[in-house]
Amino acid sequence: MEQNWAGNIAYQAREVARPRSVDALRQLVADRDRVRALGSRHSFNDLADGQGTLVSLEEMPDEIVVTGQQVSVPAGVRYGVLAEFLAERGLALPNMASLPHISVAGAIATATHGSGDGNGCLSTAVAGLELVTSSGGLRTLWRGDPEFAGSVVALGALGVITRVTLDVRPAFEVRQQVYPSVPWSTVAGELAEVFASGYSVSVFTDWVGPAQVWVKSLDPVALPYTPADGPVHMLPGESVAAVTEQGGVPGPWLDRLPHFRLGHKPSAGAELQSEYLLPRDSAPEALARLREMGPRIAPLLQITELRTVAADTLWLSPAGGRDVLGIHFTWKLDVPGVTGLLPDIEAVLLPLGARPHWGKLFHTSEISTLYPRWTDFLELRAHHDPKGKFTNPFLDRLT
Repeated sequence: MEQNWAGNIAYQAREVARPRSVDALRQLVADRDRVRALGSRHSFNDLADGQGTLVSLEEMPDEIVVTGQQVSVPAGVRYGVLAEFLAERGLALPNMASLPHISVAGAIATATHGSGDGNGCLSTAVAGLELVTSSGGLRTLWRGDPEFAGSVVALGALGVITRVTLDVRPAFEVRQQVYPSVPWSTVAGELAEVFASGYSVSVFTDWVGPAQVWVKSLDPVALPYTPADGPVHMLPGESVAAVTEQGGVPGPWLDRLPHFRLGHKPSAGAELQSEYLLPRDSAPEALARLREMGPRIAPLLQITELRTVAADTLWLSPAGGRDVLGIHFTWKLDVPGVTGLLPDIEAVLLPLGARPHWGKLFHTSEISTLYPRWTDFLELRAHHDPKGKFTNPFLDRLT
């Protein structure tokens, strides 16, 4: 039986199809009653599952085309592969997620992100989309089209994406320095300054002890903390061979912005994940209240990562309309324990304006109160998929 990356979801679909051309994909979609696109399987809930056919794009044509400051990529290509292609041509993506193993279409459909006060989620680099519609037609959208902002982060509900056009920039170098033991009181008291210290900054915490601060900067940075004297993995006991180069040594953007190397295991592997993104001005209260819950969180936790994401205008982006702090929980593989704790975490975070990451574990289904354009998205979905070909239990639960 097909499973997601973590093994906590066994897909219930009747079949997994692997079309080898756009025409074959169009025919498949036209012929099926229920279809869901399956990316790199890095969702920790049943977002990608369905009751009919799952479509994997792994065997689709893999041509990548650069035109000026944009690149057109197959939907199923992984960010690490794309990054290597661009770097060979002196180009770069504006930002990357923590791991380069995820697919482009899956990441943008769920507003997956990296970090950086001035960096939007990965979806903000999208300039154009090509997708197969419910009738088997082919539809293209470009930035500036009236429906574009509602169609990028769309959870697979509007069709199966075949190609994505992304903005790129000239290649650049990044330095990564890790400060492995910073007092939590220092981080909490200087939160804005910490996140402003680099191009991309991550803070790791277990909610009971000191914090790790990972700074990825364009220029040399010397924070008033003690840097690591060797490579550090954010998870105790995991191999440092998996992490990208640290020590403040400048190197290509693709070898520093992700935490993990493409050819190695990302994170712990045996894990669950949740994430909530809330307005940055709510961060001090949220962090203080979660710290109070530390003795309850820590036994189920591997690590929490804090990251900032810049505001955008995408309807279903958790950063839509506001600069946010993301609070990302990497849990132990304990489904009952984690799902039992999430309602209490959400009782703290949702009243502060938090929105859950679409591809992670969360408890609430009351989404309409979290997104001002939710009703507009439902109307867009009804227009382009009137018979619910792309729906599934995950989408049906959302209200």
